[in-house]
Amino acid sequence: MTALETLIEALKRLPGVGQKSAQRMAYHLLQHDRDGAARLSLALRAAAEQIGHCRRCHTFSETEICSICADVSRDPALLCVVESPADQAALERTNSYRGYYFVLLGRVSPLDGVGTAQIGAAELLLRAAETGVAEVILACSFTAEGEATAHVLGEALRSRGIRATRLARGVPVGSELEYVDLGTIAHALVDRR
Repeated sequence: MTALETLIEALKRLPGVGQKSAQRMAYHLLQHDRDGAARLSLALRAAAEQIGHCRRCHTFSETEICSICADVSRDPALLCVVESPADQAALERTNSYRGYYFVLLGRVSPLDGVGTAQIGAAELLLRAAETGVAEVILACSFTAEGEATAHVLGEALRSRGIRATRLARGVPVGSELEYVDLGTIAHALVDRR
């Protein structure tokens, strides 16, 4: 395999990138941005070598304990469960949550052979049982797998006497009802407050 073919194959590993997109990226980097290609290469190597997972919450971190888990000003009564470090980053960007996190690094998907053991449910239950945790917020996606994950984890937490809540869902802020899908409207009616 040539160096160009190897680059294209490597780029195809990215989500949503097929043969044509990978080829277009490779050609662009090699034809128009060799400096950018070199920087990308160095950044990828450094990230792969230096970034691991926080021992406490499992998000990406260059240290054993991430900056969020090390922040003593956060609310220890709240533990927010997310599927990925990207989900955690999205919640952090809202500047509206000041508790701690637990990153599952996946979601339950029986068709793919992913159960609670593969997403660290046992570790989550231990973390949630720590002194001071009053509420576990299940911030899983509103997909079939995310709903299954939230349900299974919620039941496990509640059976241990731990308060588990789920993110609300409904009509997006700034939207007009006539353009919102029927499923979202139905959930907004059921979950109204």
